[in-house]
Amino acid sequence: KNMKKILGLWLFILVVLLTGCSKNKIDDKVLVIGASASPHAEILEQARQYIEEQGYKLEIKVYNDYVLPNVALQEGELDANFFQHLPYLNSFNEEQNTNLVSVFAVHYEPLGVYAGKSNSLTAIKEKATIAVPNDTTNYARALLLLTALGIIEVDQSKGLLITSKDITSNPHQVEILPFEAAALPAQLVEVDYAVINGNYAVSANVSLDKLLGQEDALSVAAATYGNIIAVKEGNEQAECIKVLIAALSQPKIKTYIETSYQGTVLPLS
Repeated sequence: KNMKKILGLWLFILVVLLTGCSKNKIDDKVLVIGASASPHAEILEQARQYIEEQGYKLEIKVYNDYVLPNVALQEGELDANFFQHLPYLNSFNEEQNTNLVSVFAVHYEPLGVYAGKSNSLTAIKEKATIAVPNDTTNYARALLLLTALGIIEVDQSKGLLITSKDITSNPHQVEILPFEAAALPAQLVEVDYAVINGNYAVSANVSLDKLLGQEDALSVAAATYGNIIAVKEGNEQAECIKVLIAALSQPKIKTYIETSYQGTVLPLS
């Protein structure tokens, strides 16, 4: 029994020490935000002056994956993060038993149809090849975009759950080829067109001259998949979070997004 008590005490001390290493004071005048490099960290940089004028120091931690920034937020190492949309956050909470919430939608990264071996949507050749994202959500979005552009028709009753089985008309007999979303820019030399997420198009420096059409900012997808500021539940009204939201609500942020990304990233506020 004594050994168990001693072991339990050491485990408790270890937990306390580890907890002490995390950032557990959300309003300590240092605002720590986890973000993807582009466009998220770039947008945050535009908010730095406002945040620092309110007496806070802004620290941006760049992440290259979609798991660690949520883990760090849950554990108190971050005050907020900025890289994801609400459906992903909800899914993460359910799978990982975390308590993270959205407090503000900043921007939207629309899917766009980019020219590959063909450079016009007005004269689509028979059996043209179109590369699309292979994950369920973005695949559905791609089909809806191709429908909006008049290339195919689908049964839209399923909304963002449609699949290739829901294609009701394909007059040009286009061939739809699924690929990993990040690999789509590289496929442009192999296919007639590619449907690419805005962030991947930006990261791969795909020329805007190749953009032939994209999701509308008022589309269902835009309303659903806006990129959000997430915080740990209970911190929604923290002063530093209010400052962050105010900073990102400035007209200059909207202007920066519109001029810097020229349509591949669209402001929502």
